[in-house]
Parts: sequence; structure tokens; C-alpha cells
Amino acid sequence: MNKQELIDAIAARSGGTKTATAELVNAVLEIVAGALSEGQSVQLVGFGTFSIGQRAARTGRNPATGAEIPIAAAKIVKFTVGKAFKEAVNAS
Repeated sequence: MNKQELIDAIAARSGGTKTATAELVNAVLEIVAGALSEGQSVQLVGFGTFSIGQRAARTGRNPATGAEIPIAAAKIVKFTVGKAFKEAVNAS
């Protein structure tokens, strides 16, 4: 399922317009991204938790030349699935 299919499904289930639903979905995604960029975690009870992790700097290799290249440290987004969501996926 892609973003547009998600919007269509939510609009069909809620009875709202696709335009209004798209605005809501985009707003939710922007709020989640904004909170994560500020270092906060986002917990949706029953669904899961989005949080920020840290990946350490390391040395990698260029596959074409074999030369070593430095890879900088980076923040990563982590998702921990909630119990109800995990049970729903495993039930089928």
C-alpha cells in the first residue's frame, strides 16, 4: 500500500473527502517527522513507537575501487511495534 492508497482507504472508511483526508495524513506525517527531528519520540499506543537512534561513524569500502571511505555518524529513525499491532499481524 502506498500513501495514495492509504488516503483512499481512510477516506472510504471515514466517509470524508479524499482531499481533506490527504491534508490530515500529510499533517500527521509532518508532525511525526517534526517531533523526531526535535529528538522526541512518538508513541501510538497499540501501534508502536517511533524514536531516534544513533549510528556511529565507521569506515566503509567503495565497491568499485575497494578504497576505504569514511562514513559519518548519523541519526536514524527506529520503530518498535506495539503489542496489539504485532498480535494483529501474527493472527493471520
